[in-house]
Amino acid sequence: MNKTAIKNATVVNEGTCFSATVFICNDVIEKIDRQQKCSTEGYEIIDGAHQFLLPGIIDNHVHFREPGLTQKADFFSESRAAVAGGVTSVMEMPNTVPQTTTLNLVEEKCAMAAQKSLCNYSFYLGATNNNLQEILQADPHKICGVKVFMGSSTGNMLVDNAQMLEQIFKESPLRIVTHCENESIIQSNIQKIKAQFGEQPPFLVHPMIRSEEACYQSTIKAVELAEKFGSRLHVAHLTTARETELFSNDVPLAVKKITSEACVQHLWFCSDDYDRLAGKIKCNPAIKTKNDRQKLQDALNNNHLDLISTDHAPHTLSEKSNAYFQCPSGIPMIQHSLLIMMQLVEQGIFSIETLVQKMCHNPAILFNIKKRGFIREGFFADMVLVHLKQKQTVSYKNILYKCGWSPLEGEIFNATITHTWVNGHLSWKNGIFDPSQLGRRLEFD
Repeated sequence: MNKTAIKNATVVNEGTCFSATVFICNDVIEKIDRQQKCSTEGYEIIDGAHQFLLPGIIDNHVHFREPGLTQKADFFSESRAAVAGGVTSVMEMPNTVPQTTTLNLVEEKCAMAAQKSLCNYSFYLGATNNNLQEILQADPHKICGVKVFMGSSTGNMLVDNAQMLEQIFKESPLRIVTHCENESIIQSNIQKIKAQFGEQPPFLVHPMIRSEEACYQSTIKAVELAEKFGSRLHVAHLTTARETELFSNDVPLAVKKITSEACVQHLWFCSDDYDRLAGKIKCNPAIKTKNDRQKLQDALNNNHLDLISTDHAPHTLSEKSNAYFQCPSGIPMIQHSLLIMMQLVEQGIFSIETLVQKMCHNPAILFNIKKRGFIREGFFADMVLVHLKQKQTVSYKNILYKCGWSPLEGEIFNATITHTWVNGHLSWKNGIFDPSQLGRRLEFD
């Protein structure tokens, strides 16, 4: 029997910070003792002094690249990076090889993850112009959502058939998660950039090609479709100030039908960083201006935006070293997302309570995840201890991504993730993994 008592930590949960002893028994949180008077006899004691105890981070937007792209990443490597970063549950996107556009392929992914993943997992079903029947047969208790690319995509997952889009928004039993960029605007912008710069433009053109207008026009189309059909819509990775104005903050998240997220890279970097980092921060949608970054931060604080995720998307360093048009888009972020947010908390941009709301509670509420996302008695013991007085520097020696690099190399963070529990199992402790127990498939109410 696994019995652990976490003492002396500051628990951050449901809008408050408080001292408590938190007891774990097997895979669940057994008791939260605010009086700190309950006996700890028979429990392994973890001292959480000078540390925050948070619910495990739930990242609803990752690309772990398996199957078919395992030279970049796989379930084992990226789940290790996730757990070391305090992420205990992930929802993985369908643009693998083959693309996850059938229910059988979703189940095959789950079977692979069950053998390899240190964190909990779920997988999106990918929409195409011709797989409506797969979407209609999906079980919303087992699948987190359907991913709809309303902008450029790999393979055949660009859904640009107007009738198919309407049918998905009208009939999908799953929450619809969209990537919103207008392909025709992007292609027009590419031609303008080539006319100006030729075939090897500087990377700072990326937000000019994948422009504010390309994002806004696609996002407003998704919102209008959702309003027309009463759909449950979640718009992924917003990047512009203008888009944030399309989302409301006047209803509780549990009943809010149209929701949105920001990714940590768009909260941390801005277009000024292209000169320094070039292809290492090329991602879709593009990192944009300082003003856009500020407005995204504001929109999270005022609840117009609901979640913070990573869109963790590894590529090899050799791929990312190519010239602009040959450089793939995507950034590995999952190991450092919590550390980035802790740094922004220290800078006064967010409160620690807001961090927990947007990275732990709200993903659980929005996707109706069973018994996760909160430090509550009877919930699964997915938790993370963050030391506030232990600095760390990001270097190639401690990067755990299979791709082996990060745009954050050289960054000094003022906090360190010391312990991560997944289903009550201490998977990460002071730099050492215990892979003897793996993560589980997420379930949804």
